[in-house]
Amino acid sequence: MSDITASLLPANSSPLEKALDVGFGTLLDRVIPPFPALMNPLLTPVEFLPYLAADRGVSEWDAHATETEKRLTVGLSWQIQRQAGTPKALSHAVESLGFTPNISAWYQQRPLGVPYTFDVQAIIGRSWSSGDHNRLIRRINAAKSERDQATITIVHETAGQLAFAQVLEAPLSDGEFSLSGALPELALVAGLNSAGVARHYTINDYDLRAQP
Repeated sequence: MSDITASLLPANSSPLEKALDVGFGTLLDRVIPPFPALMNPLLTPVEFLPYLAADRGVSEWDAHATETEKRLTVGLSWQIQRQAGTPKALSHAVESLGFTPNISAWYQQRPLGVPYTFDVQAIIGRSWSSGDHNRLIRRINAAKSERDQATITIVHETAGQLAFAQVLEAPLSDGEFSLSGALPELALVAGLNSAGVARHYTINDYDLRAQP
């Protein structure tokens, strides 16, 4: 324990005031500050993750997701926001859901693709839930720039092998997808497509409808 020498008491303080000053200073000196571990997505208690996500401006959050996904989402949030509109941001957006990304921007394709388009491949190595494609669309939409269009292909990986990626032939019907109570004082409601099992999407920044 460090010696308590500094004091804000005036010179004419009474012995009792000086004793209380030393006593309270000693007690405060014993308190171990929770920072920086509390603000570290990998070290913070799991109960604090929703508050840390809200503090970092996470817009897509699932309160029922695994702890690993929650820590990935919070840990990559600043990188996505700083690099928004770049292939790196799209890559982080896919990674934040625990998927393996493969991003190809139009200027990286040979021959060159349509300007301001991205091909986003998400390789899925875990179980797939019905709402995951909507959540992936939301995260990609938040990570890309307003002028860009992203084509999303979902590939399932089984036993170390990549399964075929099915291309959707008809548009999905619109459904309502909502997140409520996911983040403190935050409720998200968006019109998304939830019917069918899609593998191929094209999205823009003006709505969240998945197109074939």
